[in-house]
Amino acid sequence: MTDEQKTFAFVVYPGFTVLDLVGPLQVLSALASHNPRYRVVVVGETLDGLGTDTPLGVTPSHTFADVPAPYALLVPGGGQPTIRALSHEPLLAYLRSAAASARLVTSVCTGSLLLGAAGLLEGRPATTHWMFRDLLRAFGAEPVARRWVEDGPVITAAGVSAGIDLALHIVERLEGTEVARTVQFAVEYDPQPPLGPLDWSNPPYGPLTPLREHVLRDGLADNPELLEKLLAQA
Repeated sequence: MTDEQKTFAFVVYPGFTVLDLVGPLQVLSALASHNPRYRVVVVGETLDGLGTDTPLGVTPSHTFADVPAPYALLVPGGGQPTIRALSHEPLLAYLRSAAASARLVTSVCTGSLLLGAAGLLEGRPATTHWMFRDLLRAFGAEPVARRWVEDGPVITAAGVSAGIDLALHIVERLEGTEVARTVQFAVEYDPQPPLGPLDWSNPPYGPLTPLREHVLRDGLADNPELLEKLLAQA
């Protein structure tokens, strides 16, 4: 790595949602291939392989200690494992210390709850997966229903696939529209979902309050104080 290189650190932990990571990782890896001033790493507490919410495992390329001061952070989300990680202090400590000098602090899906738990969203507008959006208030953030929400150096994205949109926005922010469009063509991102756009006013599963409460209670069984803080927003 040269002094001029800007490092994007993708933060991983057990059980995260793999598309939260891989979508933006592919986009920003394309940027790094186009421009050697950027590099992309995947950082974990150790170099041990990690399970995800799919059968696919992921092995970090670096540890937290290897990359103490990245140019940018990206934190993926997930279900119960992400809720459980809200009280994992080694992960939160890394987010706090790395964010102190990072030029960009970003998340996908419930990764924003991890940013909140690390104290990085206080007083900021933010978003996350729609089912957990209201919980952002527990960390002093203002929930916003948008695909991504930008507040200075902090950019949070909605659920799962929104990470690709976030990453393309980052490319445009850093290198301009022409480069971002080139990267979009390189990854052939042209979403045309077979069932059409989502109708946020009419989710297909109806009220999900019981499911959300189950996820919170399961993930935070060992942290009753944080559990009650989040349930108060649910």
